[in-house]
Amino acid sequence: MSFVRRLDADALREQPWANGTGSTLLIDSGPDPDQWQWRLSMARIEHDGPFSTLPDTRRAFVPLDVPIRLRFQDGRERELLRLSRMTFDGGDAPHAELIDGATRAFNLMLRGDAQAQLIARPLNGSMLLPVRANSRWYVHLLSGRAQLHVADETYALDSGDHVWVAPEPGTRTQLEGGGEVILVELGGVGAP
Repeated sequence: MSFVRRLDADALREQPWANGTGSTLLIDSGPDPDQWQWRLSMARIEHDGPFSTLPDTRRAFVPLDVPIRLRFQDGRERELLRLSRMTFDGGDAPHAELIDGATRAFNLMLRGDAQAQLIARPLNGSMLLPVRANSRWYVHLLSGRAQLHVADETYALDSGDHVWVAPEPGTRTQLEGGGEVILVELGGVGAP
């Protein structure tokens, strides 16, 4: 059976980074919040500084407002435009440099055998969300308005909405509208 669950944005809690140099809005984690294998969050990056070192954690990172430069200890450097994605080992924490001022950034963190993919993109028209066995989708409408169609049900989404959808295999699942969207397909590790 398919389910759709909205997250109450007012109930999301902000917490300091492990290294104390920034703060993060924790969106969701699981299957156990204390011993999570997957975690979704939105960080505020207000000044240059190091990311927290998170050993045994795989990270996917997307700047949401303006570009940012990440410098790694081995000399690698990557400038990321807004809505572009980078993956890296959480044990190799980069140093962030703000290019055009403060930004928010979306983070997907994975541990153990957790599998997920992160997509950040404009939404212009409609897109199908593939339905795979034992997977579910997190949808965050960063800006704009949209409708989420799951089988015969339609859910209106406004800018800032956070939604989990777990379609039953064979269920047509479609997102339609205009704006910008963050999507995470999470497979097989503890239902949100």
